[in-house]
Amino acid sequence: MATVSLYYWAGAKAAAGTDLERFEAPSVADALEQARAQRADSRFDQVLQLSSVLIDGLVAHDVDLLRELDAPVRVEILPPFAGGSGQGRRSERD
Repeated sequence: MATVSLYYWAGAKAAAGTDLERFEAPSVADALEQARAQRADSRFDQVLQLSSVLIDGLVAHDVDLLRELDAPVRVEILPPFAGGSGQGRRSERD
């Protein structure tokens, strides 16, 4: 188990209702699940699903989220910025 510090930015901060929370967890995935479990808010789940996740400043992939932790980590939750995900939007030049 390790301390996982979750830092929420922009829309993730609004959905979480805080900019920082900490969990003792064996993995980042488990810490994110703890964060979901303490809220009954589908908006928070949606924001997490759409967000990029950084672990100690590096982009995290699914395998990184599941990796067993042996030291504290800083996790940043970055939701899509202005303009949304960009999916389904094409200009006439595309």
